[in-house]
Amino acid sequence: MKPSLPETPNQPFFALIGAAGYVAPRHLKAMRDTGSQLLAAYDPNDSVGVLDSYFPNADFFTEFERFDRHLEKLKRREQAIDFVSICSPNYLHDAHIRFGLRLGADVICEKPLVLNPWNIEALQESERETGKRVSTILQLRLHPAIQALKERVAQENKIHDLDLTYITSRGNWYYSSWKGNVEKSGGIATNIGIHFFDMLTWVFGKVQKNTVHLHTHDRAAGYLELEHARVRWFLSINADTLPKEAAEAGKRTFRAITMNGESIEFSEGFTDLHTLSYQDIMQGNGFGLLDALPAVEIAHHIRNTVPVGLVGDYHPLAGLAVVGHPFLTPPPALPPSGMGATSDFAQE
Repeated sequence: MKPSLPETPNQPFFALIGAAGYVAPRHLKAMRDTGSQLLAAYDPNDSVGVLDSYFPNADFFTEFERFDRHLEKLKRREQAIDFVSICSPNYLHDAHIRFGLRLGADVICEKPLVLNPWNIEALQESERETGKRVSTILQLRLHPAIQALKERVAQENKIHDLDLTYITSRGNWYYSSWKGNVEKSGGIATNIGIHFFDMLTWVFGKVQKNTVHLHTHDRAAGYLELEHARVRWFLSINADTLPKEAAEAGKRTFRAITMNGESIEFSEGFTDLHTLSYQDIMQGNGFGLLDALPAVEIAHHIRNTVPVGLVGDYHPLAGLAVVGHPFLTPPPALPPSGMGATSDFAQE
């Protein structure tokens, strides 16, 4: 006999898609810390021992059809799922969000919410049809240092000069996984940059110009003009692009933002941001489809634009030697100076 569920007043019930993924433990912790109960989880990969640390009694499925049938069975027994949390590969988010809405549940989806801007309009229609809501995790907006920065920028009301650098080293496994497939992950700008693009537009305003200087399998660099900032950005998963001091210290990750030459420190304070996100969502707040749209638009443009090369105001690390894909040769060549495209966004 299956153990009965604990009787907790107003206890939200969850289903989880993508239980074996990298980010799933943060969602499981957020569920536990908010007093929620996970009833069922799905992942085609069965390496989900992490469930024992949070919800050992949750039902688990490696076949989506059986997961779907189980949730429908719970629904018929008047044990409705309140939330479906989605931690699946990026290209599946859109389909899994619609699945959750059709189930009659609100949805919490990891970023990127979707890969294409037009997907958001379609999901808005699904929200209207079902009466349910889609929320996404934009945790940097909840970081105290970023919130303080937003207040400072609003008070100063001027144009700032920023350099954003984010390097998070990845091995050859990355290129064998869905993350190394641009059609599935959205590429570097989407996979590791989406939350930074969201933070930049949230703090500094709408995009006015989006120039791509470099975009290869392991790095991307460009220039953004926002209402209150000029931003040179560089993203990389190649350990050879780490600054010397970081590499000598044995670090595999480097994150830095400077504004007008001043370092903005926000390396601490990430521990409970997913829990705070869940709390906001359960209180009827959180961030929805339109909140996610600006960063999705930026990443989509980067993915579909021919880089202009090293012209104009580009990030210093964009000039590092380009290397070949570990499974392909030769390395991609930079386009001649002046080629490519820059996008100008009209102000409303």
